[in-house]
Amino acid sequence: MPGRRAPILTDTIIRRALAKLSHRPKAARDQVIFLLSLRAGLRACEIAGLEWSMVLNSNKQVGRTLVVHDRIAKKGGGRTIPLHPDLRVALQILRNQRSTPESPIIVSDRGGKLRANSLVNWFRELYREIDATGCSSHSGRRTFITKAARNAHKAGASLRDIQILAGHKSIEVTQGYIEGDTDAQRRLVALS
Repeated sequence: MPGRRAPILTDTIIRRALAKLSHRPKAARDQVIFLLSLRAGLRACEIAGLEWSMVLNSNKQVGRTLVVHDRIAKKGGGRTIPLHPDLRVALQILRNQRSTPESPIIVSDRGGKLRANSLVNWFRELYREIDATGCSSHSGRRTFITKAARNAHKAGASLRDIQILAGHKSIEVTQGYIEGDTDAQRRLVALS
């Protein structure tokens, strides 16, 4: 991945972000924004374009998957992502505050759809508030992809599965997102 890469989020940063968001006036919405990045690996443009119909099941309840339509995904990289339990609960809480399945999940303070650039700024402000220097709207996505890669063997998954979840056309792009771990490298060499 050329250029500067967004840092991955540490457990400490994640805890600080969730604590900060829980005290905001729009806590339910803001926690969903953060978890869509961290637990589903969505880009800001995908978070902005998400509609309730993309997470609701046939009973109009929050289902077990999130469907990213090609029309909101970068380069038409639509996909279906299983919902992480934390994200599912957060969506259910937010859903209880909304009524129409056609509406966007993330609504601006003015009541309309939030724009991708506004979300980029939202993340920048959050990370500034919790002193997470260098983190950006892409940090949650990069963390999601890195953690998935580190846990793939436990789930019987492959790098191809991570590529599909990330919505990348090329596996090389997916590989560029994965952060190396020098401690893990030392343990791996010691086992050789």
